[in-house]
Amino acid sequence: MKQIINTYKRLFSILFLVLLSGCGKTNWNENFREKEKSPFGTYIVYNEADELFENEEVIYLKENFYDYLFNNYETSEADFGTYVCIKNDAYKLTSDGIDDLLSFVSNGNNAFLSLNQFSANLREKLEITTNDLDKKIDAIQDLKSLKGEFYLNNERFEQQPFTFDRNIRRHYFVTYNENKTIVLGSSKIDGEKVPNFMKIYHGKGAIYVHSNPVVFTNYYLLKDKEQYTENVFSYLPSSTLFWDPHIKKSDYSKQPDKDNTSVFKFFLQHETLTWFLFVSLAGVLLFMLFNARRKQRAIPVIHPLENTTVAFTQTISSLYLKEEDHKNLVDKKIAFFLEQVRSKYLLNTNNLNKDFIQHLAAKSDNKIQNTKYLINTIITLHKRSECSEEELLGLHKMIDNFFKNK
Repeated sequence: MKQIINTYKRLFSILFLVLLSGCGKTNWNENFREKEKSPFGTYIVYNEADELFENEEVIYLKENFYDYLFNNYETSEADFGTYVCIKNDAYKLTSDGIDDLLSFVSNGNNAFLSLNQFSANLREKLEITTNDLDKKIDAIQDLKSLKGEFYLNNERFEQQPFTFDRNIRRHYFVTYNENKTIVLGSSKIDGEKVPNFMKIYHGKGAIYVHSNPVVFTNYYLLKDKEQYTENVFSYLPSSTLFWDPHIKKSDYSKQPDKDNTSVFKFFLQHETLTWFLFVSLAGVLLFMLFNARRKQRAIPVIHPLENTTVAFTQTISSLYLKEEDHKNLVDKKIAFFLEQVRSKYLLNTNNLNKDFIQHLAAKSDNKIQNTKYLINTIITLHKRSECSEEELLGLHKMIDNFFKNK
């Protein structure tokens, strides 16, 4: 283990120097992620668990712990091994998951939980209470000033006390069931040693709880603190280790009366359905967004052009009447009449003679006498230089009756 740690020290020292001298963006957040090579990730301890537990099989879980047991073992009564979880908290370990974990331990297995926060349900089931004097401290600079001094209750362990120079919260166990609990380690707070590492018997097995997971991160394994990690893990019995990099909600429940009818819960229990749900929701949101932005503007109402011919004619006629230019209106009425005759009856209007009158009366279905009277009136008024209003109105009435066949 020491040779491995020394190798990592050299590699990470070079990496840290590059980061610090380059962009100065070293991630000092406590993420406890197994893939993170940042100071407070758990890349080293996770990837070197095979060497740390060289005589045991280490299984790196890629699925939910209880799904793995359900799919690979016929019964939960067998002695499988030790479950390991090093995280900030176990908030994804639901009430059902805690019950399953305790059932696993009760059957003769073990569990190692190193957490900054133990949920109320977990504390109740383990019969413990905790206290964190630094629970309100979150800023990186404030955490940097938190130092700690740890002890292990075993005289065989050398280099005690183990001192840690940053991010050591004053998190410890206050009360516990003394009939089934052994204190394995402690932390010195305000001159008093208080438990921070305990073994709690449960059924045929035991749960090991540790209140300072930061000591297992890359930062301390590269600062000559690997001895403390080795000593802590030496308490674990020799057995197969199930290393859980991310606690998931349990898909498998041994209690059939549980209400598992929620549609969303069913989707979230399966990775492919979870992705389908997220992609669908994203698609709906994008549709709503683009539909709102591309919504068509209101089309303005275009009114049809009005026929102003009648109005124009009325205006012109009113003008002529006002000026009392009756002769001009008579000429226009005559020109209009002759144009209608040419277009409607296809007659030549150059000679308004007897033949013309007969043809016009026949085609227009008017009496020959009325037609003759109209044509003679037109010839007479056309030759005059002036006309009266009565003559204009008489001509208008005669033309109107002619086209109405009256």
